[in-house]
Amino acid sequence: MALLNVRNWIVGGIFLFAVVGLGSYLFTNPAGLLKQLFIIGITVVAILVIFRFWSNRSQSGRERHAFAKAAKQSKLRAKRRKGQIKAKSHLRNRPLRKRSTAHLTVIEGKKSKKKDRAIF
Repeated sequence: MALLNVRNWIVGGIFLFAVVGLGSYLFTNPAGLLKQLFIIGITVVAILVIFRFWSNRSQSGRERHAFAKAAKQSKLRAKRRKGQIKAKSHLRNRPLRKRSTAHLTVIEGKKSKKKDRAIF
């Protein structure tokens, strides 16, 4: 519990320093802050575009086509199952018959005889 409390104080301190730093940067150099945020945004967008382009290139056309076909078949199968469930729902309205309890018997064995087994 004490570790969690210390961790909360550390995270809170980091956020406090970040807010104070951004606030002072905003008051001393607002154009520089906007420029820096713009550059960070462009960098993030460029990385995302490169990653998507690279991930799409790793799949061949056949793989994408096979995946799309499998997804389409899965959707059709799900639609068919919904129709079957609705058709069978009227059969479930009748009460199920009660199952009989199992009658078990105990078979007495030779309890005095010990087995020769190696204990590991």
